This record gives sequence, structure tokens and C-alpha cells, in this order.
Amino acid sequence: MSNQLPAPDLPATEHSARLVALIQQEIAAAGGWLSFSEYMRLALYAPGLGYYQAGAAKFGEQGDFVTAPEISALFSACLAGQVAEVLVQTGCRTVLELGAGSGLMAADMLLELQRLQELPQRYLILEPSPDLRERQHHLLLQRVPDLLDRVVWLDSLPEKGFSGVIVANEVLDALPVSRFELGSSGAVELGISQEGAGLSVASRPVKGALKEFTGRLASMVDLPVGYRSEVCFAASGLIHSLGGFLDKGAVFLIDYGLPQAEFYSAERSDGTLRCHYRHHVHNDPLLYPGIQDITAWVDFTRVGEAALQAGLNVAAYTTQAHFLLHSGITAQLELRQTDSAVNNAQMSAQVQKLTLPGEMGEVFKVMLLTTDDVLPSTGFQGRDLRVNL
Repeated sequence: MSNQLPAPDLPATEHSARLVALIQQEIAAAGGWLSFSEYMRLALYAPGLGYYQAGAAKFGEQGDFVTAPEISALFSACLAGQVAEVLVQTGCRTVLELGAGSGLMAADMLLELQRLQELPQRYLILEPSPDLRERQHHLLLQRVPDLLDRVVWLDSLPEKGFSGVIVANEVLDALPVSRFELGSSGAVELGISQEGAGLSVASRPVKGALKEFTGRLASMVDLPVGYRSEVCFAASGLIHSLGGFLDKGAVFLIDYGLPQAEFYSAERSDGTLRCHYRHHVHNDPLLYPGIQDITAWVDFTRVGEAALQAGLNVAAYTTQAHFLLHSGITAQLELRQTDSAVNNAQMSAQVQKLTLPGEMGEVFKVMLLTTDDVLPSTGFQGRDLRVNL
């Protein structure tokens, strides 16, 4: 957690100010109060102004954070191997990636699937951001020009009757969340109001689904007055949508998160909401709207429950470390060894970043959802954590 954030330049400051003005208009139109989930949606996805809709670099060293595919191509190669197993098992020939980021994972997965002689007929990318879609196309054109004809960008989820493999790496954490606080007289919903020329946090009594959720939570867990956290109703909605169109195949979900019993613990008294700005992490979502990422950890129990309700099977759930190790990351490392000691040391360091408990190995989880008669791939033969859900 950093308290020394770099100052944005003038264009970034002006961009953020335009988004704040839009949010203030939305607050006024809503009667002076906006739910946090709606604020987060605007901050990340408002057309032309939201963080994922605007033109600044987001991923990698020049952006605000680094995801596993940017750390090492070994990650994407391991995931591609597991995708290939499901494609062979089901006879399906389509892969759908949700939110392809920079496009690097798509490129590296296609290269590995080509090496395994299991190239899909179509590699679909659901990407709502025009800016990211353009960056993805440019990167794929550079990295895999001979495979670009297999890539199709989608504006929305497919219709019913889809057969194939769906992959979502760090997608669920970027979905808008509802925030709440437990008070002495009950729970309140945390939202956003206008304060002078800026924005501030404001609360109102919980209603609807959030009231039901916080009531159930309070009956199950002894949490202190002043406890703050969040719940992602949008994640449940996305999983229901996947179950609605997936006729045959599997869904790989990779994200940082916890089972519900660990997610809502007294020691996590301010929730899991975090902001990423130029490789600094902080917890003020109102600081730089539109030029910083806002994320929240994933409640994998809730995801699993939504999957079952949608008719999918929770076939496997484990840590990223166990998934990668059983997916053959050490074999992938050996395959890429060169005569350069420096290069080999860099790749070894990348593997450690992806798998060590103090890095990404334990914090990130991998969940596999399947339709009936689809078995887990070999990457899930290790530690089965479904009992913790």
C-alpha cells in the first residue's frame, strides 16, 4: 500500500475532471446520491472517459499494473495446454476470451495451441472497449499475423448453443461492486454524493438484494460495528449468462480472491477494494476517477453458487501455484531454456512470481466450471480446495 502516489500530468488531470463532471451529472439526475456500483461502472466503463474505455496504457511496465500474461508467456502456455485438453475431450473448436487486456495472452495462447496442433477454428474475444480492441488487434497482427484470421471480436456474449472453452483472467475483479458498512442500528449502503467541486462518500439504508445479503451475513458472522466490505452482484449475473449460452464445454476463471468465510472476516475490516495507479496500490476510489483502476477481490463461494444455479458444475478450484505446477510450468521453463544465463534466470524469476505463496501463487485462484460430462483437465489434479467454498 503506497501513500506516495505520482502526480498525474495535465492531460490526465483534465481527463479525470471531465469524468468527475459526468459523474456529478449522474448524481444530480439520481437525486443527489449514486450507488458505489454505479460510480465504479462509470469510473471504469463510461464511454470515452472510463478507465478501460480511454486511451492510456493500462497493462505492463508502462501502465498501472502487471497481470500474469505480462509477467511471463509461461502462464499463457500452461493455460493453453489445459484449454487444449478440454477441446480434445469435447471435440469443440472454439475459444472465447472475456476481456483480453493487452491481447498478449491471446497471442501466447494461440502460439502454444499451434505448437500442440490444437488450434481452434475460432478465437473469440469479448472486448467492449474500442481502445483495448484496437491495441489487441495491433499486438496480434505483430505477434501472430498468420493466425489473425481465426480471431473475431464480439460486442456481446454469444447466443444459446455455444460449444467451446471460455477463459477469463482477471475479469471478475473489475466488475462493479456494492459497498456497505455495518452500523449499530443495521447496515447502510455506501454510495457517492457531490461535495463542492468534488465527490464524497455518503450512505443510505440498505435496500433490496443488498439488504438481504447483509442481513444474512450478519446472522452468520460476528462482525464489528464499522465493518466495511463489498459484494459483487454483477459477478453472479455474468456467471448466470455464461450458463445460459454454454451448451458444452468449460469456463476457466483466474483471479485473486477467497472463499466467502475468509472474504468476510473481522480482520478484513475495510473490505478488499483496491486502486492501482502507476504500479502503486491504494484504497481511495475517488482519488483519480478515469485514470486509475478500481478492483475488488472475488468471493469464489458466491461465484460457485451462481454457477450451480446456472446449471454448471464447479468441477475444480485450486490456487494458481498448484494449477501452474500441474499444468507443466517447469516443463515449459525447460522447453524455453537458452544459452543465456541471464535469460534463464529471468524466466526462473517469472515462475517464482507466478507460483510463490508470497507473490501470486496463493492469492490467485483458478476455478473450473463445466457442463455435464466434461472432466477437469490435468492442471487440477493437485490441491482441491472446493471443500473451502
